Amino acid sequence: MSNKRILTWAGIALSALTYTACNAPSQVQRSPNKTLSAAYNGQAADSTGNVGKLKWKDYFTDPQLNALIDTALHNNQELNITLQEIEISRNEIRARKGEYLPFVGLRGGAGIEKAGRYTQVGSSEATTEIKPGRETPEPLPDFVVAAYARWEVDIWHKLRNAKKAAVNRYLSSVEGKNFMMTNIVSEIANSYYELLALDTQLNIVNQNIEIQNNALRIVKMQKEATRVTELAVRRFEAQVLNTQNRQYAIRQRIVETENRINFLLGRYPQPVLRNSQNFENMLPSVIHAGIPSQLMENRPDVRQAEQDLEASKLDVLVARANFYPSLGLNAAVGLQAFNPIYLGNVPKSLMSTLVADLAGPLINKNAIQATYKSANARQIQAIYNYERTVLNAYMEVVNQLSNINNLQQSFDTKTREVAALTESTNIANRLFTSARADYMEVLLTQREALESRFDLIETKMQQMNATVNIYRALGGGWN
Repeated sequence: MSNKRILTWAGIALSALTYTACNAPSQVQRSPNKTLSAAYNGQAADSTGNVGKLKWKDYFTDPQLNALIDTALHNNQELNITLQEIEISRNEIRARKGEYLPFVGLRGGAGIEKAGRYTQVGSSEATTEIKPGRETPEPLPDFVVAAYARWEVDIWHKLRNAKKAAVNRYLSSVEGKNFMMTNIVSEIANSYYELLALDTQLNIVNQNIEIQNNALRIVKMQKEATRVTELAVRRFEAQVLNTQNRQYAIRQRIVETENRINFLLGRYPQPVLRNSQNFENMLPSVIHAGIPSQLMENRPDVRQAEQDLEASKLDVLVARANFYPSLGLNAAVGLQAFNPIYLGNVPKSLMSTLVADLAGPLINKNAIQATYKSANARQIQAIYNYERTVLNAYMEVVNQLSNINNLQQSFDTKTREVAALTESTNIANRLFTSARADYMEVLLTQREALESRFDLIETKMQQMNATVNIYRALGGGWN
């Protein structure tokens, strides 16, 4: 019942994703300075092309960004913690495997026993001679050296299923590590592009401060010529100070972004090497979403949820097997005597045992029933988690495909706005110089031009981040 539901639900999601991926507008841009390589090295990809299958070293071609990612994948503490979780899961497989194999050990012991004279053992020993004319020692020592074995015969495959569940959880932990790698790669790339954007904004601020200082000098000269009042000078000074104040906020964001990257790299605060000169000219490459089945293959979180679901199904089988009787075998063979010097007297000192027992629950099955019901509840949880993971993967791809298209249109519009405001600033400066425009018009156009350039850089950063996010949404970054 549960498997049918999963297959049906996943089929609906994949059909929807097929429609969305095929109808989402694709972004085709070419630039010799782009930092993201075209899918499949610039070759035209067919309908099954998927950038999520590209290695991150092929997807990101900025050498400084690649160096940061490579360092993070070796030094990131959270990732290294996850690697230890994988090792724990691997050891769990060995433990489960050992449970359904025979356990063999060696045992040596020594003891002494004194039975009461009027007990069955005591009266028997009192009338028994070890040798003619030599009675049984009292108290009676006992020395034993033996090999023993225990084995629970896995007739219901309870132990084998527990081992298979451990294998699935190990694979789940591996996929969890892959998903973490995907997130680390995307987070570093996003922070790196944010750092480039902040550098560009800081450069824009410095350029505007120089322009505004030149305008302030002109206003001061016009005041000396009695063409403007002190009010105009003060307003231009305030404008310069306001722009200078922006530097400090941007510098603080740069420090925080650098340290966010340093934390992901597992190192102490230090400058992050980068080249932000051509950030405004960077263009995202062609994005191919591929076919829906590739999303299921590429996304580590989807595969992790699938492994968890398979493990939960096996847990139900293990819990159900507890209702059935278990068959155990116990055997031992060795040497036993009341005096150590007789241990080598074979076969008289040779002892062996073989015991088989069949036991099963009869009354008071509350603990077994509770375990079984809990296993069923966890399986239902795993089903819902699988559905949620597939739905989330689908939503992320749809959102990013739409985001890439809308950001491209927004960037084109914002570029025209910046060009218009830049020209307006030049016109306002010329008119103000010739006393044909008020100084407030100059201040307003300068402020609007600065804001529009800032918005343009923000949009460019969002474009680059969207390209990173679609790569992550398609399951790239871990292979």
